[in-house]
Amino acid sequence: MPADARLVPSTAFLDGLRAQTDRRRAAFTPLASPFAGADPAAESRVRAAAALDREPVLALARDLHAHPEVAFGEVRSVGAVADLLARRGVRASVGSHGLGTSLRAGLSAAGPDDGAVRPDAGPTIAVLAEYDALPDVGHACGHHLIAAAATGAFLALHRAAADGLRFPGRLLLLGTPAEEGSSGKELLARTGFFDGVDAAIMVHPFGYDVVDHPFLGRRQLRVTYHGVAAHASASPFMGRNALDAVALHYQAVAMLRQHLPPSDRVHGIVVEGGERPSVVPERATVEYYLRSAHPATLRDLSGRLGDIAHGAALATGTRAELEWDRAPFTLPVRTNAPLAARWARHQATQGRTALAGGVVPDILAASTDFGNVSVRLPGIHPMIAVGDPDVALHTRKFARAAGGPAGDAAVVDGAVGLALTALDYLLDPALRAAVRQDFEDAGGVLDVPGYFVDPLTRTPEGDLT
Repeated sequence: MPADARLVPSTAFLDGLRAQTDRRRAAFTPLASPFAGADPAAESRVRAAAALDREPVLALARDLHAHPEVAFGEVRSVGAVADLLARRGVRASVGSHGLGTSLRAGLSAAGPDDGAVRPDAGPTIAVLAEYDALPDVGHACGHHLIAAAATGAFLALHRAAADGLRFPGRLLLLGTPAEEGSSGKELLARTGFFDGVDAAIMVHPFGYDVVDHPFLGRRQLRVTYHGVAAHASASPFMGRNALDAVALHYQAVAMLRQHLPPSDRVHGIVVEGGERPSVVPERATVEYYLRSAHPATLRDLSGRLGDIAHGAALATGTRAELEWDRAPFTLPVRTNAPLAARWARHQATQGRTALAGGVVPDILAASTDFGNVSVRLPGIHPMIAVGDPDVALHTRKFARAAGGPAGDAAVVDGAVGLALTALDYLLDPALRAAVRQDFEDAGGVLDVPGYFVDPLTRTPEGDLT
């Protein structure tokens, strides 16, 4: 076997998943909604309005794709969204609640506004936009499509309202920076960005159309071991090897994996391991991402990693310093079933079948900061197909697909779906009541900042430093 052949992973497992998904799709019965939603005339008016802004919205997507900006640096990107809104007579507010590249715009019976927080505005639904890219590979997660679809949805309802469509309450377009590598939505939430919002919706590109795909909660743990330096040859017995602690920690995590639930993930790197072989390392650092499908199981996993950290320190005579969540943690997405069914209905009229959860294997799961929104208020984060299902997110191949015709189609269909789902929510009181009841039945509002804090020590659970 050529040496390079060993570097090519087998596709056998993915091939099996693809065959399984195809079988499930063939047997899938499309989701149905028992609610009336918007009346046909209002729906038709919004569809027509979306069609009129199709080209400017697609131009926005292509512009963002051609000029990717990473987390917290999306200055040009948020400016492009604000400029398009301004050309349609909407004055957006850029930079609020502690993040300079956030965006807010509002729409009510009184007309467009700057999206300022108004808790007394009546039923309020927000369409969320992301526009950050990844280092090196650009929009390989397709956030330019998220921004364009959200903006297109807002403009469709704005145009329809200017043409006489009336709805109670308020629609918000909220630009949320820094999903990649951070948790912009959580940073914004802690400063009141989502105050007064009753429901939130957004769409994310993927290899399939899925209305309820699992997104795992994620935490970060960095463990720095402090030991004692010594000459590695002349007097190693006088040292306490911090790198040994890191190696033991890494191996203990590897052994733990056999006993984790199938949906849990732990992956880590050695950040620091000493300066030179002749000196017993007095400092070494390992960093992990921890992921799990449920808040409670993520809490359990955190405790296990904390125990390993301190156990490795005890075994090696070192001291463990634990740092949890340099960027705020993210919780699993909680999908609101009544809203999801409305999204599926509107995607069907666009020629797409939005699959329910479980059709696409749950093992193909990542994380998103929308999870922290979805446990504060009802929401959906459906996925929309862009290209071949075998093309993975965060790859250059996906970036190319998202920047091509399939990406354009996702923007058009996503904008229509978001606009009509928002309109349904605003016009149908029975739907709004069901949305809230589903949210309460799923556990209601979680205390996100305090979820992993020990109530006695007020420190992150598992941190015994």
